[in-house]
Amino acid sequence: MEFQNKIKAIADKIALLKEKIETEESTKHAFVLPFIHALGYDSFNPTEVVPEFTADLGLKKGEKVDYAIFQDNIPILIIECKNWRETLDNHNSQLFRYFHVTKTRFSLLTNGIQYRFYTDLEQTNKMDVKPFLEFDITKVKDSDIHEILKFHKSNFDVNKIVDNASSLKYTKEIKKCISEELISPSFEFSRLFANKVYSGRLTEKVMNEFTELVHKAFNQIIGEKVNDRLNSALNKESEKQQEDIVEEKPAESKIITTEEELDGFRIIVAILRRKLPVERINHRDTQSYFGILLDDNNRKPLCRLYLNTSNKYLSVFDENKKETKITIDSIDEIYKYESQLLSTVDYYIEDKN
Repeated sequence: MEFQNKIKAIADKIALLKEKIETEESTKHAFVLPFIHALGYDSFNPTEVVPEFTADLGLKKGEKVDYAIFQDNIPILIIECKNWRETLDNHNSQLFRYFHVTKTRFSLLTNGIQYRFYTDLEQTNKMDVKPFLEFDITKVKDSDIHEILKFHKSNFDVNKIVDNASSLKYTKEIKKCISEELISPSFEFSRLFANKVYSGRLTEKVMNEFTELVHKAFNQIIGEKVNDRLNSALNKESEKQQEDIVEEKPAESKIITTEEELDGFRIIVAILRRKLPVERINHRDTQSYFGILLDDNNRKPLCRLYLNTSNKYLSVFDENKKETKITIDSIDEIYKYESQLLSTVDYYIEDKN
């Protein structure tokens, strides 16, 4: 994630500064050197990063490549830089010459935005014409990040990168061919499918029809695949939301308020309303008891009823809020303890005064 953030910071810098960058040197300092730093190399250390690295070829002396990155005194990557405004298509021949006279297995051609990595897959010590890794740093994908990280100082392994380069290079070329065929199917591509489904003679007219049919069929398949993926993603999201709803649904309460408890509450209200307004007398049921409170405040219990047990109780409180349980046979016996209930109200009135 840290490396990805560094690459994003370079992309943001390019968007901010590129119109102010006029020269190749400015491109190097503003865009390319930060990329080298992101790879973990110190451009101020001449044993790691050598600017203007000499790459003499035969009798031609003074040939220099913009940067060479070293590891254990051996160049592992040579870098040729161009102005960010230039395309790279016309410059790989220069890098091709440099590659031949160095011991490196990798070269990089860049204008600070486009990056093209090369190696020698087809012929040893001879740079391939086509890059095995290519990306736009302002549009870099996660898959690109994964490959770029292999050039990081802490990860660099020549053999692993070369082994992977072949797969990268030819996968990229195959994807390019498939993309071209999807846009405009070639005669050979269309004939491949026509031979599988058509038993007649493949005349020019038939092939023209099949070229259109192949183009149409592939676009439909892609559209269907995209829709399937979208629907699958939407269904998973919907399922997840349903799971979240189920998870968030509160557990079913184990507290059941009985009609007997409510009848008992009505009796207590009838007694206490002599000294209290009805709205100040509230009940709150729990698993253990049915509580009657003053002003719906747990700290102001008026009494409690224990009616869901084998023995029934009325519980009253003294001035210190000490609870005393009184056995009752039925809620009608609550009337016998009218004075105790009213005394509890007096305690709260006295406290207030």
